[in-house]
Amino acid sequence: MRQAIKAGLLLSGLALWASSGQATPSYEDVRQSFRSSDVQVLDRQGQLIQRVRLDFHQRRGDWVALEQISPALQLAVLMSEDRRFESHGGVDWLSVGSAAWDGVFAGRSRGASTITMQLAGLLDHTLLGGRGGRSVWQKLDQVVAAQSLEDTWTKPQILEAYLNQVAFRGELVGVDAMARTLFQKQAAALDARESAIAAVLLRGPNASALTVERRACLTLQAMGRAQQCQALSHLVPVALRRAGQAPLGQTQLAPHFARWVLEQSPQTEAGDRLHTTLDSRLQRQVQASVRRHLLDLRTARVQDAAVVVLDNHQGQVLAYVGSSGDLSEAAQVDHARSLRQAGSTLKPFLYELAIEKRLLTAASLLQDSPLNLPTGNGLYIPQNYDKQFIGWVSARNALASSLNIPAVRVLTLLGPASLVERLRELGLNLRQDGDFYGYSLALGSADVTLLELTNAYRALANLGQAQAVNVRMDQSMAAFRPVMDPGASWIVGDMLSDRQARVLTFGLDSALSTPFWSAVKTGTSKDMRDNWALGWTEHYTVGVWVGNSAGQSMQDVSGVSGAAPIWHEVISVLNQYRPGRQTVRPEQVQLRQIVFVPALEPSREEFFVEGTQTDRIQLNDANLAYAGPARIQEPVDGTILALDPDIPPQNQQLRLLAQGQINEALEWWVQGVKAGGGAQVRIPLVPGTLRIELKTEQGRLMDQVSVQIRGAQMTSFNKD
Repeated sequence: MRQAIKAGLLLSGLALWASSGQATPSYEDVRQSFRSSDVQVLDRQGQLIQRVRLDFHQRRGDWVALEQISPALQLAVLMSEDRRFESHGGVDWLSVGSAAWDGVFAGRSRGASTITMQLAGLLDHTLLGGRGGRSVWQKLDQVVAAQSLEDTWTKPQILEAYLNQVAFRGELVGVDAMARTLFQKQAAALDARESAIAAVLLRGPNASALTVERRACLTLQAMGRAQQCQALSHLVPVALRRAGQAPLGQTQLAPHFARWVLEQSPQTEAGDRLHTTLDSRLQRQVQASVRRHLLDLRTARVQDAAVVVLDNHQGQVLAYVGSSGDLSEAAQVDHARSLRQAGSTLKPFLYELAIEKRLLTAASLLQDSPLNLPTGNGLYIPQNYDKQFIGWVSARNALASSLNIPAVRVLTLLGPASLVERLRELGLNLRQDGDFYGYSLALGSADVTLLELTNAYRALANLGQAQAVNVRMDQSMAAFRPVMDPGASWIVGDMLSDRQARVLTFGLDSALSTPFWSAVKTGTSKDMRDNWALGWTEHYTVGVWVGNSAGQSMQDVSGVSGAAPIWHEVISVLNQYRPGRQTVRPEQVQLRQIVFVPALEPSREEFFVEGTQTDRIQLNDANLAYAGPARIQEPVDGTILALDPDIPPQNQQLRLLAQGQINEALEWWVQGVKAGGGAQVRIPLVPGTLRIELKTEQGRLMDQVSVQIRGAQMTSFNKD
């Protein structure tokens, strides 16, 4: 009886409420205000590169035009929800009367809402009832709103808006999210069975699989497709289980970049579109290069990589690959912004600073020979990558060939604190001060990120001008800041582009060589955990990191074999986009023909910062190898060594090395005990202060030093 009374009130009150002047939104307003649950990250041409979900209350996809929605789904929805949709004016009075009749005489309660009425409720939530259902007045309002929609909208517009805003199952709202999630296809591709399943979910979003199957079969019968009911028992459970899965076409071209952009755009809301600087074509090429080269390195225990490509002039990020994706053990980790040990990649900034301060020129000779540096923590003994020593070498060849010991000698001229300050000015967020890193900073003991390091190299490309990177097309670029000397920066770039200067370590033919002008530096961290290649052309700077997510060591992989091939391929692609040449030489850089005396290196043309130019590089006798009486070269007097508890004691030894004119037999004495004879011997390390003496066989003292060995137990030296 209650249903009949409500139906009567609807009929009698309609005329009064129809003249109430309720505002009706336009179809265009509704479509424009529709918001996806995702943020769409677009590339520089407006192409979609990534979706990032921000609204986790509902999953809404894109608005889909009616012509892009399967005709089978449209028919199934009409058969299930509103068979007289095309003929009624917003309210199906036959259904209203039938519902009233059933309520009075059959005792059954069923709805009579049309698609238009449901849409009115979706557009105005005040028309929807609470837990106790809608009031009579809400129903009257809904009728008026539905008729107003019919007066101002077309039937296709009503059906389109309804399908895009109605809830299907769980969090899925709208036909796009439903089709791409439950059936993993676009809305246009839904067949009759899938359409029937989707249609009956509108009436019972949380219905069981058996109920959905039964109702979908009834809908197929109404559609004239009864023969397709048989396959529903297999299709329905599969579709319903997908409700919580990721939808089809969830573009994943730049996931790490997208998250980084969103971190810099805190005001972004679900449904927004961010127009970024990324180039989707280049991004795909870089990803393909990373995957191809990592597959080649599988036997060397390499799983991950990251690449950053920057535009030199505007600082725009053109490509950004944070990991190797499915090849990685931690694909969600953004290795482009993860801290890793820098290795030799800091050497260009070290040499630039020394040249800038007039402490060094590209022609200056540095000694590549064994070096012992006493520190507060003991003796620092750097080694070259190949464990060999070259002797006297020019700064140009030392940097281009990445020799370690000359770099450490340069840092002794500057001091670690000055290099830390310079690196911070370039945007490298070093966590410690110079005393913490010590002289090992020359060899890259600091932790840096690929993004920061690549942008610092871009400052070299821009002749010392540093600038923050830019990721949004709708943002103005940051101002340039002068950090390094233009002349010194240009000279370092010329040194890193010199194929001949790389010969000592890399040979003439390697992944560092390109048929066009480019400057590049590689790096490998301790235990081969991190592998780098960074370099630039006139227009672009590219940084590459190769390694493993968990930090495992790679096997026999160096910068030239790990990261460099990726760098070479990417920089070659970029040069095809926009060929470049070496930046014009600054006026303060002077060119001179130089000669080395003695001829340690061939005569050549060399570049100098104004005021440091010369035409003759000569070593005095005092600079040459020591030729006087025999003396102790190793260890250095005052050396402090510490025993390593992880190394067996028998494997911890100290080398005693003599140099000079050795014309007679020599003997080594430690704490007054003879330890051996000859120019070189090794003694075991035992805790305590050792007095080491170099004597002739006749007992004449030639030299002596004192060494402190730190350990847990104090014992006296014993020749056994």
